Amino acid sequence: MTPRERFIAALERKPLKGRVPHFELVFYLTMEALGKVHPSHRNYHQWDQMEEKERQMHREDMADIYIKTAEKYEHSAIFLHPNPGSEDEINRLVDIIREKTGDKYFLMIHGDATYGIPDGNSMVDFSYRIVDEPEVLKSETSKWVDGSLERAAKFRRKGGLDGFALCSDYCLNTGPFFSPDQFAEFVTPYLTRLIKGYRDMGYYTIKHTDGNIMPIIDQLVAANPHALHSIDPQAGVDIAEVKRLYGSKVCLIGNVNCGLLQTGTDEEAKNSARYALKSGMPGGGYIFSTSNCVYTGMQLSRYDMILDVWRKEGNY
Repeated sequence: MTPRERFIAALERKPLKGRVPHFELVFYLTMEALGKVHPSHRNYHQWDQMEEKERQMHREDMADIYIKTAEKYEHSAIFLHPNPGSEDEINRLVDIIREKTGDKYFLMIHGDATYGIPDGNSMVDFSYRIVDEPEVLKSETSKWVDGSLERAAKFRRKGGLDGFALCSDYCLNTGPFFSPDQFAEFVTPYLTRLIKGYRDMGYYTIKHTDGNIMPIIDQLVAANPHALHSIDPQAGVDIAEVKRLYGSKVCLIGNVNCGLLQTGTDEEAKNSARYALKSGMPGGGYIFSTSNCVYTGMQLSRYDMILDVWRKEGNY
């Protein structure tokens, strides 16, 4: 099986032989690992002034960074951050990666259209809007969902994108920003419609949110994504309990504690990786990953360390 096929098998919760699939939502340490700036950190404000030859060189370079990262760290999937992010440029980047690698890797882009936690500058105003203009919020979300599905229909399924990572964050470490009842009103119906629309087009969906998802996890699972990411241990989410309750309904991705990778001891970080593997692997439906991403400031040696645990102990 190719890495892509193994990734899809895990998303579909099928039993696997060999190593557990692995990927990272984002791998930002490309400068240290490859000597290249991550594509999402590049500023292409002069893109429209470039001649096509120069634009193509940049596309090729971005594609190579994604491919070399996946090859070096044995990722089964690549989450693309197209830059620029127009539909045409997304298709071009996907085409280049497919030309270079065929169907080796599962390819996805961001595709959420639901409200998450507002930033600090708008949190108070948004909280007022929940009470003062609930129907306006719902109308906005409905339009976003329509737009996202229209956009998805423009991407080529065969030989193109495989799916979407839905990256609106809903939860803090203490629990969701919306109460469960509010979440059922302002998020769940739109998330459900978005996922169904993607599924109907043949796409896979991975719902990402950090934080303590337990008060709303039943709603997240009922929305029917193929997978949940990040199963956040820093918020007290126990992957063993999530697996027991929902492992027959949804693939689980993540749970290796990013906080311990940055500030814990080596043994604590290794034990977090071991616990995620031991709890997530039984019966399939698990993909090895950190509980967020390999972010700027994390020691690359720590990431290498948990990959060593995965290679030795993440085998069926």
